[in-house]
Amino acid sequence: MSTDVSGMIECRPGARLWGPDDEETVWEAGIDLMLLNSGNAYDGLACLFGIRNYFGFRPLAEGRGFPEDASEGLRREFAEYGGPRCVHGTTWLTWAELEATDWQETDASGTRSRASAAGTGTAWGRVWSVMRVLGEIHRAENVRLVVWFH
Repeated sequence: MSTDVSGMIECRPGARLWGPDDEETVWEAGIDLMLLNSGNAYDGLACLFGIRNYFGFRPLAEGRGFPEDASEGLRREFAEYGGPRCVHGTTWLTWAELEATDWQETDASGTRSRASAAGTGTAWGRVWSVMRVLGEIHRAENVRLVVWFH
């Protein structure tokens, strides 16, 4: 049985204007992952999220769960997939974390780099481009990708 990934990019535009703790600062739904990344290459899922990690990557964002402060748009999308009872894991990753990533770090064998598994030259590159642009506007810590696996 295969593993697929779904999710959404969110951002907090209010954090740039009023600060991250202001009551008007909420996460807003950005773009569905389906529109940007049609692949589910297991080396990328392993490298990023620890899913099917036969490669021995040190995952960037494994098992963080569904964000409590998720946007309404993300909550609706997640519910359409059946919510927590119908998926096998949720997690999230900010653009700030991705910017700080060592893309030359390798898997346990030392042969596959993060860049080759999930870097800008892979299907994930389009996702990173959107997150980068949103990060330039709203700051890197105010942009995140939330994903779930089914």
